[in-house]
Amino acid sequence: LPTPQQVAWADAEVGMFVHFAPNTWQDAEYDQLSTPLEALDPKALDTDQWVRGAQAMGAGYIVFVAKHVGGFCWWQTDTTEYSVKNTPWRGGKGDLMRELAESCRKANMKLGVYLSPADTKHGIEVGGRAATPEKQKEYEQLFRRQLVELLSNYGSMFEVWFDGSLVFDVGDILAQHAPDAVVFQGPQASIRWVGNEDGVAPYPAWNAVKFGARPWGVYTAEDGTPDGDRWLPNECDARIRNTWFWNTRNAPSLKSVEQLMDMYERSVGHGAVLLLNHTPDPTGAIPEADVQRAAEFGAEIRRRYGTSIADIAGPGRKLQLGPSAPRTIDCVITMEDIAQGERVRSYSIEGLTAEGWKELARGTAIGHKKIDRFAPVEVAQVRVLVHEAAAEPIFRRIALHDTRRK
Repeated sequence: LPTPQQVAWADAEVGMFVHFAPNTWQDAEYDQLSTPLEALDPKALDTDQWVRGAQAMGAGYIVFVAKHVGGFCWWQTDTTEYSVKNTPWRGGKGDLMRELAESCRKANMKLGVYLSPADTKHGIEVGGRAATPEKQKEYEQLFRRQLVELLSNYGSMFEVWFDGSLVFDVGDILAQHAPDAVVFQGPQASIRWVGNEDGVAPYPAWNAVKFGARPWGVYTAEDGTPDGDRWLPNECDARIRNTWFWNTRNAPSLKSVEQLMDMYERSVGHGAVLLLNHTPDPTGAIPEADVQRAAEFGAEIRRRYGTSIADIAGPGRKLQLGPSAPRTIDCVITMEDIAQGERVRSYSIEGLTAEGWKELARGTAIGHKKIDRFAPVEVAQVRVLVHEAAAEPIFRRIALHDTRRK
């Protein structure tokens, strides 16, 4: 069974990732440590703009990259000189984590933080691995201080990201300062990387895994199994452009609404959560074209799936519903009450047409949400038939849609 935190996270469905670091000024995906700190002065930075973009997209949370692998820190810290305090932004007094936390608080937007275990500035490799035992001990102390700062000074955290997992334990800090957060990778992981950066989950993407199959914190969607003994749902991280960081060449790669909807239907529609990245430019603003595209994406989600033709909920292996008069539909959304577990193992959806009952879709996993699309068909009734289940299915929602409607 999932924890309440895992259920709340699944209900968010879409999050906004924000990557912003010195390499934003370098046209690079990784910090080359080549940008003088005096060059970092994002004068148009407005975290309210970031949050408005997340809201327009329909995101339930934001995960901010407070420290990427280069090691630059966007908050006031004494752990390193490679930080915002040594830039001219806000006269060296700026704290981007604080500004974003305040913007999120005002907008009732949940906040998450990415703290890279890797740190090029300090010579630390993926997972927080140092070259010598002495350096390892020193870096673990530094990292723990950074984590405490981020988790104790900026309000409640919804998600904590340890990209590349962690080779050491920070469970005491998470338990004390972020008890309500889900954790991405590391020994305390409560969500997992889907296994690609395309924003799509395979199908089926079972929520459970078997403990001990591999080191905890590095599981992916491939490890999902209906026979698992731990709940570890999938997060699908993806880019709205073709890179994680803004650069002068990537504007033409901005994804179309149709590309984003395909991503949504194969992530959220496969029971996972979509974390879509945005890329502020050196002024600190997210480019207007990206903000507009995110808003169009959110509007299209609402247009297709915001209003159903009919819907029901309840337990059972056969649930039937229909419009008041025959209607054309091209989609059925099913949702299990995952607080009670992922119970369905195989199902089919049938529609009552003028020629009789016709199979519209068939599948295995449902989990938090399954979006089944099919050719438009006029139906008087629809029934969901569960053929195999681990226990009595409990449907949170079954909804009929015509996604062609304007």
